[in-house]
Amino acid sequence: MFIFSQLIHSLAMVLDLAFKIYYFLLLARIFLSWVNPSSYNPIVQFIYGVTEPFLGIIRRFIPLRIGVFDLSPIFAFLIIAFLQNFLVGVLLKMSMMIK
Repeated sequence: MFIFSQLIHSLAMVLDLAFKIYYFLLLARIFLSWVNPSSYNPIVQFIYGVTEPFLGIIRRFIPLRIGVFDLSPIFAFLIIAFLQNFLVGVLLKMSMMIK
């Protein structure tokens, strides 16, 4: 049982790291929208390519735009925070209960 518990704990830590990385990618996208960089830059293309599918889903269900301001990243941050707290917390609790 120890191995299964450790596996779930490790999965929780990897999931937590993935949520943190995605959070910072969204933050980088917000900063990039302020400076309007070249769209041919491979880093900019990567950040937009990784974040656009999630933001596109949010925009489809909650079309929030105030003037030129897109508020979908705010909802993305809230969703990521909720999923991070819920999923990582549940997995960590499960790993503690299995021990």
